[in-house]
Amino acid sequence: MTTAHKNKTFATFITTVFGSIGLHRFYLYGAKDMWGWLHFITLPLSLLALALWPEKQHIFLFAPLLISALIAVLEALVTGLMPDEKWDALRNAGSGKKSDTTWAIAVILVFTVGLGATGLIAAIARTFDLLFTGGLYG
Repeated sequence: MTTAHKNKTFATFITTVFGSIGLHRFYLYGAKDMWGWLHFITLPLSLLALALWPEKQHIFLFAPLLISALIAVLEALVTGLMPDEKWDALRNAGSGKKSDTTWAIAVILVFTVGLGATGLIAAIARTFDLLFTGGLYG
């Protein structure tokens, strides 16, 4: 029985771009993946928190989505840096094809590191601003 071939470059891309809502988990594991649904629920949960407490600081209301996004950055790095042989053994054992990643994955990984570093530094800076100055700087 052959299974669909999972493209490592595409998986890394959707993990970077749509990982905060779990799209990568649904691509890799299907609609029954519990962790994918946990990622997905962070968006409506954050929007519900915003609707219930609009006067609160948005960074705290969107904390579940932000945490999900930072986890997705780590998942994208793990996926993109995994050797092709290991990727095929884990995701493509029954597909009959072999993965051959190209330079495009390097570009995605550089973008992912930049995105993750920016998000993490911004979250830390805003949290410290709110905790130590009461939001004086924004």
